[in-house]
Amino acid sequence: MRVEEIPVGEGRTVVVDGVQVAVFRLRDGSLRAIDAVCPHRGGPLADGLADNCVVVCPLHGHAFDLSSGTEVSGAPLSVRSYPVEAVDGTIRLTVS
Repeated sequence: MRVEEIPVGEGRTVVVDGVQVAVFRLRDGSLRAIDAVCPHRGGPLADGLADNCVVVCPLHGHAFDLSSGTEVSGAPLSVRSYPVEAVDGTIRLTVS
């Protein structure tokens, strides 16, 4: 996927090696990647509201740190975060 395919401030879901990952292009231009599905009720995290630090699940409001994947209010939920970078305008993501 190309970086410009994700509008600034939004996320998109991609599948890498069978894993659904939400990739976010933050307002500062950086990229973040976490599991695409909220562990609470399966909400689509790429559709959530995101700032430069967290994304809020659109279903029930759980907020996940975009760098670590931890739920920021202290709920016993978390998602996995993944290393992501842009190389010559192409998003490179590792899910191993």
